[in-house]
Amino acid sequence: MTRISDLLKRLEQSGIQVPKEIKDVMENTDIDIFSDYDSEPFFSDRPIPFMETYNGNIKTISAPHMIVTLLHNLELDKGQEVVLIGSKGGYLAALIAQIIGENGNVRVLDSCSESILHAKERLTHWPTIELRDLESIDVSPVAFPGEFNRVLITGHIEDLPEWIKSRVSEGGFVIAPLGPVQHQQLMKMEKQDNELLPTDLGPVCFGPLNDEIIPHEMISPVELADLLQLVIETCQDMDIIDEQEINCLQDIIAELHFLPEDLPPLGEGNMTPAQHPMFKSLIEKADTFVRFWPILQVILHPVLSEIGFENWVFDDFEGLE
Repeated sequence: MTRISDLLKRLEQSGIQVPKEIKDVMENTDIDIFSDYDSEPFFSDRPIPFMETYNGNIKTISAPHMIVTLLHNLELDKGQEVVLIGSKGGYLAALIAQIIGENGNVRVLDSCSESILHAKERLTHWPTIELRDLESIDVSPVAFPGEFNRVLITGHIEDLPEWIKSRVSEGGFVIAPLGPVQHQQLMKMEKQDNELLPTDLGPVCFGPLNDEIIPHEMISPVELADLLQLVIETCQDMDIIDEQEINCLQDIIAELHFLPEDLPPLGEGNMTPAQHPMFKSLIEKADTFVRFWPILQVILHPVLSEIGFENWVFDDFEGLE
């Protein structure tokens, strides 16, 4: 059994639906074609980088469980046209192109010209995939006229732009992570009787579509507590957290609620993450919940990267059993 086959089997055992056509194309597509970074974390169901931009932003390919979720909810069929906003290294476009076949078409738009160039280099033998620069998610591209039946947005946005809302065809839909930078809801919005009807597919944390470095304000203790509660609920839904782990996180949540809102910023007075009152318990008790740290990392990613230990405690991680 190949590494990707083994991973997809574990995803199915955890309760994630992996339809046969998605399983077939993922087994048929080498992730190493689309990234020059170490792909080993991908087979532990974690995102992997595919490039670093000139201004230092790291662009990633989503974790396999998220890729399966996106493809499954797109309800793809032969001969469809799909608009993909955010290239994800070209990997998602390659998977979609195989599912919709040679009579289908994948239109990839990305506001990062470096990402488009990277994807073009990896997709030279894919005639049904078209890649174009996008000026901005808020500006309608002149290159793609007509209506859209399937739109997948792979970076977080606050709200769906009007040019996308107005061009979704009747019965078509958009899938997008909507919300603030810290966390979003993955929304599926289907056009019925000229209205977009939303379906909430659950909490996610995607990076931004654009290539700007977004400054983050210091998160408050209550905001961190809310994110940890989201971790508990997500892990309960996936049935991968036990009572001891829940109690440990709830103890941390209770401590956070007793902290003052106006804590000094991290780094003031040479304070390290391990010494800061808001992160001290999270670090000290990490061994208790190392089993599902990848999920915690996804939800807390903007916070963890800001304070400088987003990759901490990963060295010995072998994936969820």
